[in-house]
Amino acid sequence: MSHVRSVRSRNESAWLLPAGPGSNHRLRDDMRVFDDRDEVDIVIVGCGAGGSTMLQRLARAGWRAVALDAGPFWDPERDWVSDEAGSHHLYWTDPRVIGGDDPVPLGSNNSGRGVGGSMVHYAGYTPRFHPSDFRTFTTDGVGADWPLDYADLRPFYEDIEGELPVAGEPWPWGDPHRYPHRPHPVSGNGELFLRGARACGITAKVGPVAIANGRFGNRPHCIYRGFCLQGCKVNAKASPLITHIPDALAHGAEVRADSMVTRIGFDEGTGRATGVHYTRHGRERFQRARMVAVAGYSIETPRLLLNSTSARFPQGMCNDFDQVGRYVMVQGAPQTAGRFDAEVRMWKAPPPEVSTEDFYETDPTKPYKRGFSIQTVSPLPITWAEHVSAQGHWGADLRRYMSDFPHWACLGALCEFLPLEGNRVTLAEEKDRTGLPVAEFSYSQCENDRQLMGAAQDVMEKILKAAGADEVMTIKRFAHLVGGARMAADERHGVVDQMCRSFAVPNLFITDGSVLPTQGSANPALTIMAVAARAAERLSTGRDD
Repeated sequence: MSHVRSVRSRNESAWLLPAGPGSNHRLRDDMRVFDDRDEVDIVIVGCGAGGSTMLQRLARAGWRAVALDAGPFWDPERDWVSDEAGSHHLYWTDPRVIGGDDPVPLGSNNSGRGVGGSMVHYAGYTPRFHPSDFRTFTTDGVGADWPLDYADLRPFYEDIEGELPVAGEPWPWGDPHRYPHRPHPVSGNGELFLRGARACGITAKVGPVAIANGRFGNRPHCIYRGFCLQGCKVNAKASPLITHIPDALAHGAEVRADSMVTRIGFDEGTGRATGVHYTRHGRERFQRARMVAVAGYSIETPRLLLNSTSARFPQGMCNDFDQVGRYVMVQGAPQTAGRFDAEVRMWKAPPPEVSTEDFYETDPTKPYKRGFSIQTVSPLPITWAEHVSAQGHWGADLRRYMSDFPHWACLGALCEFLPLEGNRVTLAEEKDRTGLPVAEFSYSQCENDRQLMGAAQDVMEKILKAAGADEVMTIKRFAHLVGGARMAADERHGVVDQMCRSFAVPNLFITDGSVLPTQGSANPALTIMAVAARAAERLSTGRDD
């Protein structure tokens, strides 16, 4: 109970929700609304992991804070459905241009639209980064060193894990730690992973997932319906929409949905940001603000900065040293499926149940640097059809595999692809409906990336065969964007400092995944929230104002 009291003292979101599925419409109806002419203390662009955490923390500190999001203010009961094809509206599907030697598809796997951001349709997996992630260049000679250490984020990891909350077994990797909630029971998919891992001498653990295991405040227990990637209708899975936005509204913040920010205002005389230009319901508007925080993620944040030109910044805001848009990373995310004689029914649980980080760190006996993690994944029928058809199965053969769906288990890896200068976001010639250039994302893998993908595939196939699979097949995929406005020790190597303040504009902050210098082999949501919480604490205490 002391843990619950501690969480509630800093974030009451779980107690502000209705008892059972749904949203607290009174909070939205009674939400404080600022006028564009009001100079608010801070305007935040984006209501995903980073933006919502900033909003909630600063609203609690008494700041006049407003967050703008290009998408809707979701109502889980009304807007989300237990259907893959019916959930595409959760993704950012506006035009973008992709290129490079290994173009990365953008959408359901790495972009979100609406209040809650991509955490609305993430799987709920919330591991921490390892201490080694913050010193990859010094330790391994690849990537980049962060201008902060793991210890700087540890207390914020702990706080956010309590607020989501996170459930899992005691974690032996990285900085060994425990989670506030006990692990969930596992399905057939998780049991097979555990069986295969034991046979291979690999340590595997249950969790960590940001999914309520038992009632938490007014949030119900997970019902294991398996549609985590389509938005959790019962509110058991954490997303900022239910974990931080209610508390922010209760403390006087405004969430202004359906508001597409097009440019950051700038005063040439003072060298400071003045607010944001945005469109809402077909009207062009401008919100004045004492500070601006951008949290649009790794494609839209660089795009916004590059579109915010002025006499001071002819090549885009904060781009004096051509750093905006560079070092964008994706994680290699191959999936390996194994067929078993007995039914597995892998969809009957949250997609991430069991995982291993035995291969996370650099192994000096291998020809590549850094590593990968492995977790259970549970593709639903449309995604499963894509997996099967990618092997060349069509027609009657494809139908046979689809009918056999209950007999398959599936594992997914997250491979730490390296930050490369040429993997970047620029502006395309193509324009969006507001007349602004859309983002162009160019991506190419290096040899280290390719070797990691191959190594991860080998291990997943080994685990599934050891568990008794009589057939395996792998599809190459990509997930989780980070980078594009990275933090660094100085402006020649990055866009923001360790507190997420831009080097070029003293009252402009960036608090999303674009600031991460490396990505580890971990899903980034928890780290993005921890980084944003750290920046918000410094601002709210006046130490970095």
